[in-house]
Amino acid sequence: MSAPFAARLGFRAANRAAPSLRNNATRFTQRRAYQAPAENPANIEASPAAKGEPTSAFGRLWNSPVGPKTVHFWAPIMKWGLVLAGAADFARPAEQLSLSQNTALMATGLIWTRWCFVIKPRNLFLASVNFLLFCVGATQSTRVLRYQASLEHNSVEEELKQAGKEEERDLKKVVQDPESVVKSVTNPK
Repeated sequence: MSAPFAARLGFRAANRAAPSLRNNATRFTQRRAYQAPAENPANIEASPAAKGEPTSAFGRLWNSPVGPKTVHFWAPIMKWGLVLAGAADFARPAEQLSLSQNTALMATGLIWTRWCFVIKPRNLFLASVNFLLFCVGATQSTRVLRYQASLEHNSVEEELKQAGKEEERDLKKVVQDPESVVKSVTNPK
């Protein structure tokens, strides 16, 4: 096995074994996932701005690291569907909404918003859609939680109405059969 062939396959040990056969072109180097144009002189020379050619806004967007030729552009476009679907649920009654689903939307929106500022290239378009996904999820989760709380704890007015109905039933019972009420008080079972 020759040193250049070993280097192409990533066998660093074989490459080290024959240092006299190795040159700069075949030496193992680690590749980076993304390299900014300023870091690579070949990219600067190839760019239209470096050649002095005027670039339009569309041309800059098209050739951007987060432009339409990359997944960094299309992922947020597709994610807008989740945001719009969540916003469409604002018209739904809160009892028809899923707390677990909206909590998951809120959590993923929060986590991925933070991640958009960590990854390279920094994708502000994706960060904005994730932030709005968090906002929609938080709003819907709040609606569901408030609805569930209203089922468990009635408002003061509703509690007074319910207590009044119970008192009315007790009074009717006393008026209809007073002796049974006296017996139930003196002889509780």
